[in-house]
Amino acid sequence: MIPSILGSLAAILFAQIAPASAAPQSVPEIRLTVRDTVFSNGMRVLVHEDHSLPMVACQIFYVTGSVHEHAGGTGIAHMLEHMLFKGTRKVGITDSLADARFLPRIDSAEEARREALSRGDTAGARRAKAAMDSLNTLHRAYFVKDELWQAYQEVGGTDLNAYTSDLATVYHVTLPTNRFELFLWMESDRMTRSVMRDFYAERDVVREERRLRIENKPQGRYWESLDHLFWGAHPYGNPTIGWPSDIESYRRSQVQEHYEKFYGPKNAILVLSGDVTADKAFEMAGRYFGGIRKGADFPQVVTRDPEPAGQKRLVSIQDNARPRIDILFPLPDIHDSSSSAFEIVEGVLSGASGRLERLLVDSLRLCTSVGAGHRAQIYASQFVISATPAQGADPVHIERIVWEEVARLGEGSLSAREIQRVKNRLAVARLGRLRSRETIAGDLGYMELFGSWKLLSSYPQSVQLQTDSTVKAAAAKWLRPERATVGWLLPRNHSEHTKTGVYR
Repeated sequence: MIPSILGSLAAILFAQIAPASAAPQSVPEIRLTVRDTVFSNGMRVLVHEDHSLPMVACQIFYVTGSVHEHAGGTGIAHMLEHMLFKGTRKVGITDSLADARFLPRIDSAEEARREALSRGDTAGARRAKAAMDSLNTLHRAYFVKDELWQAYQEVGGTDLNAYTSDLATVYHVTLPTNRFELFLWMESDRMTRSVMRDFYAERDVVREERRLRIENKPQGRYWESLDHLFWGAHPYGNPTIGWPSDIESYRRSQVQEHYEKFYGPKNAILVLSGDVTADKAFEMAGRYFGGIRKGADFPQVVTRDPEPAGQKRLVSIQDNARPRIDILFPLPDIHDSSSSAFEIVEGVLSGASGRLERLLVDSLRLCTSVGAGHRAQIYASQFVISATPAQGADPVHIERIVWEEVARLGEGSLSAREIQRVKNRLAVARLGRLRSRETIAGDLGYMELFGSWKLLSSYPQSVQLQTDSTVKAAAAKWLRPERATVGWLLPRNHSEHTKTGVYR
């Protein structure tokens, strides 16, 4: 099941849960204490105070992800995430002058290798590669391996990591209150002085990561193809890790240019959640980040996929594949008035008490799992229904039943009681997210990416105000067969089922 935007992001929940028979009503909110500011260089800072434990969850978001990338440069944001753990002019190196001398020499050896390959001179390419390997060996003698990681761990840092998504690259760690200033120093240093050292070896690491995660897994290759088919022209279809040919052709200068352009305060969101006052956080963050040149605005996303002209289908037949069926629908973005209705649709269809599991798993035993998910975000959103067929089950039959259940949503089968039961379950589930300062920090950052951290309050409130008529109308408008992208992943012994029509 794909997690909903509320399940994966929202942290503002409701203290009062109406009984299942109650009419929809405005519900009192649990409010987080959040203060925000924007520095003169454009950097946004969000602070949530929680003094229950002497810890601070520290996260910095850079608005650069795969949705901002273009052909020839897919995966650059992810590659840059890897490189920022290699260190800076101060961190990860014993001699910064020697470091600076090695980098252009290694680049030259890489260019010689490329030129030899373009001429068909494999022997020349091997010599250039050997020269580059030799330079890398000498260069690494100056490295201080994992110095950044160790600096955080030595002061009690936990939850240290980073990730790249389609919308942003995020670096995070949780530190004791009396040590959270280290994050401000370290990340301001990484914002301005990172060095792309050991670049070509790390490029090979990323290429291998892609091979293991996608190319060597039937489901990885299937889902990448299905996702790209679904998004069409929209850059959400770019794989976050990048296309293989793009990764193999990265130059260090290409990634350096991306870093210098987009890793600036104007493109950054700093989030602190925990035992720190907002006034102190603003003052200290201003000291470290306030004087940094603002850099570029975040990349604009202007391309949109046209309205579907008809149903799209992908059937992938692969050895050793575990069969699955996925039905994807394009939806409007999170700011559309109908977006929150699909949180209700997800709850009606999914889970142990959801319609699909009760029918396809418990009653008919045609599937081992089935569920639905709403991925609400900026620019465009997605609704997914996924099913794992039981051994020997006919995917044609399963898909037909799914379509019948989808049709029922827009034809008047929803009751106010069923909708309220989903609302209650959503509200209870979200209370748990308030227990984690790391989760709160991540939620604040992501909602700020979506337009404003205040969506943490307004979006769940809009879910609670949905009615049976608004949910039915949204389902009837957006969940139509001719708007869908349908994917089947099947092992070879299921190939007799691949000739199918469109179900209505």
